[in-house]
Amino acid sequence: MIRLLRVLTPWIILLILASAANAQNLIPLPEFTDHEIRETENPSARAAWREHLDLAALAVGLVLASYFALVKRSRRGLYLLAIASLIWLGFWRQGCVCPIGSIQNVVLALADPEYALPIGVVVLFALPLVFALFVGRTFCAGVCPLGALQELVAVRPIQVPVWLDQTLGLLAYVYLGAAVLFAAMGTAADPIFVICRYDPFVGFFRFGGSANMLLVGGCFLVVGLFVGRPYCRYLCPYGVLLGLLSKLSKWHVRIPPQECVQCRLCEDACPYGAIREPTVNQTAEERVRGRRRLARLIVLLPVLVGVGAWLGHGTGASLSRLDPVVRLADRILLEETGRAEGTSDASDAFRNTGRPIEELYREAFDKTRRFGVAGAWLGAWVGLVIGGKLIYLSVRRRREDYQPDRSNCVACGRCFWYCPNEQARLGLIKGLTPADTAP
Repeated sequence: MIRLLRVLTPWIILLILASAANAQNLIPLPEFTDHEIRETENPSARAAWREHLDLAALAVGLVLASYFALVKRSRRGLYLLAIASLIWLGFWRQGCVCPIGSIQNVVLALADPEYALPIGVVVLFALPLVFALFVGRTFCAGVCPLGALQELVAVRPIQVPVWLDQTLGLLAYVYLGAAVLFAAMGTAADPIFVICRYDPFVGFFRFGGSANMLLVGGCFLVVGLFVGRPYCRYLCPYGVLLGLLSKLSKWHVRIPPQECVQCRLCEDACPYGAIREPTVNQTAEERVRGRRRLARLIVLLPVLVGVGAWLGHGTGASLSRLDPVVRLADRILLEETGRAEGTSDASDAFRNTGRPIEELYREAFDKTRRFGVAGAWLGAWVGLVIGGKLIYLSVRRRREDYQPDRSNCVACGRCFWYCPNEQARLGLIKGLTPADTAP
C-alpha cells in the first residue's frame, strides 16, 4: 500500500497544482469594474465548536505522530498521518490551523495592547512547541500540512552538500526575525503578517491566490522532488523555534533500537542532512587549533552584531514600504509633485476624510524612523545568527554512533526502513553486530 501511495502522490500533487492555477477562472471578476479585489490572508471566522475541533485534531495528530515516531517506530504510520493532516489541516481547513502564522499573532499581541489574542491561537502556537520540548519535532513528522505536502512529493531526494545546507539554513532565522519585526510594527487595525502574505502553499490549499505565489509554491514543490523539504529546512520560521526546543527534548527519535552497527544506511537514507556521523579522536595539536579558532569566533561575534545593526538601520526606509501609511504618504507625495498620473482609491479616500496631508507625512516619517530602529535590531539579529552558527560549527561533540541532529531531524522515520537492527527487531532479518559490517 505504501508503495502505491508513493507512486500516486506526485500525480495527485500535479492535479492539485493544475486545479489551483485555474481556480480563479472558475468565478471571473465582473467586467463592469476595474477595481482590484484584495486577496484575504485569513479565512473568515468559524464557530467556536469547530475551532475546538481543530485544536483537538491538532492535539490528536501530535500524540499519534509522537507514538509512531518514538514508540511504534512506524514510517508507514507517519506517512498515512501526513496524508490525513494534508487533507484535514491543509485542504479542508485551507491551511489556517497554522502554528507557523500564529507567531505573528503572538508578537502583535505583545506589541499592541489593543490587539485581542484569542486563547485558541495561544494554544495553537504553544502546543507543538511543548511537544518539541519533550519529544522533538513530531509536529513536522506528520502533522504540519506544509511539511506533509513536501514529504509526499520527496520521491527522489538527493543529499545537499553540508556547507550549502548550513548556509541556506540561516535564511529561516532571518525570516523569523523579519516576521517578528513586521508583526511588531503593525497594529490591530493594520497588521503586517508577512508569513501569511507570502505563504507559498496556502494558494494550493484554497485553490486560488495570486499567480506569483502559486508560481513560487509550484517551484518549491518541483525543487522538493529532489531536495527534501526545502521550505521546512531553509525558510520555515516556526521550524527555528521547534529546532531550538528540540535540542532540549528528553525523548527523541533514535536511529538503532539496539547497538549501532555503523552501516551508514541511515545517513544515506536521510534526505534532510539530519544524521551526524561518529567523530574521530583529535590530536593534541588539532585540539589546540580548535580552541584558538573558537576564541577568535567568540571575539568576532560582537563585531558581526554591530555591523549587522549598522547595515540593518540603513534598510529602514525600504522596510517601511510594507506599511500602508508609508505607502499612502509616498503615493500622495507623487501626486502632489506631479510625478504620478491621476489618483488612486487610497489617496482619494484619504482626501475625502479632510485630514491634513502634513499630518499624514509626519506619521509616515515617524513610522520610517521606527522601521530604521527595527531594522537595526533585525540586522543585529542576523549578525548574531551568523556568529552563533560559526561558533556552533566550530564546537566538536563526541559521538560514538550515528545519531540524529535533534535540531534538524523532523522525525519522518525514513531511517527506520534502512536500519538493519530495526529490520531485525521486526523479525525481517537476522540481527547484526558491528563485526558483521566491519570491512
